[in-house]
Amino acid sequence: MYSTSQSEAPLQTKVSDLPTSLSPRLIRFKHIIVALLLSVVFFLLFCFIALHGYIAWVLSNPTVAPVFSNPMQARNMKYEDITFPAADGSRTMQGWYIPADKDVNKTIIFSHGYGANREETWVPMYDLAHYAHQLGFNVIMFDYGFASQVNKAVATGGKAESQQLLGAIQTAKQRGAEELVVWGFSMGAGTALQTGLLTEDVDAMILDSTFLLEPDTLYHNIHNQINLPRQPTLEIMKLLFPVLNGTGLQQIPYQEVKKEDYAFPIFFIHGTEDEKAPYPIAELLAANQTNANSEEWIVDGAHHELIFREHPKEYLRRVSTFLSHVTKTTSDDLDRY
Repeated sequence: MYSTSQSEAPLQTKVSDLPTSLSPRLIRFKHIIVALLLSVVFFLLFCFIALHGYIAWVLSNPTVAPVFSNPMQARNMKYEDITFPAADGSRTMQGWYIPADKDVNKTIIFSHGYGANREETWVPMYDLAHYAHQLGFNVIMFDYGFASQVNKAVATGGKAESQQLLGAIQTAKQRGAEELVVWGFSMGAGTALQTGLLTEDVDAMILDSTFLLEPDTLYHNIHNQINLPRQPTLEIMKLLFPVLNGTGLQQIPYQEVKKEDYAFPIFFIHGTEDEKAPYPIAELLAANQTNANSEEWIVDGAHHELIFREHPKEYLRRVSTFLSHVTKTTSDDLDRY
């Protein structure tokens, strides 16, 4: 009996000791697994936010080619270099003033798009500036702050740029412009509409491939480049933009622009194959206008800012007709081009 109890006791002790001897190891292993999983989650979250930060930084700091020519070299137009302040005094703008051959009081200001400078070669801007000059207009071409070669600024989707365009408008008025047309492209067209909320000095606008920065168009362009979910992408971008370029989406008056019935006539030009600014935005904006001379031209199959290249004769014919209705452009002017 004694020997039997002695042999069983060690066995019972070993069995009872087994869980307690392994449990600290199991606990430590579980802690390691949880820590690894959390590390992976936080790393992926960091990468996700960092990706959005990179996108926001790139959008705020577009790469813009330097100005490589001038109106005289490009189309034999006499010009002068000009500088003028943005309307809010935030910076000095650089551009060209191309006087008409005759002493006239009508001026066209070109408002270039995002990622471009005053030349905007793919439009091509020199050709349209020459066309405006031949029609007897003075012409102003200038660089927005994000395209400046002197003191580059961040792009703000129209918030700062509208003050810069307003400075160009004030410069044209100081030089005697009594009839003033803003001809905008892409974000330069959206900026023109924002500026139109601030001034009564504009007599007409020609808006090609209007891009208005708002949540829908922002996400549309991000999604064209990388397949990110709408949410939380938009919420993250809304948080990052004020940090990277000082402008929140809520500071861009896109809601007001989309509802505004402008006092001056507007000619909206847009292509159905516009991959950056879907054409329904132009249809919506045009539908709000009650000025008898406002109109729209939605071009089947045309692409973003390439409508003049794709349909040059029709483009100039329609613009000529519009200008003849809203300014003192005569038939003699039209015949000269």
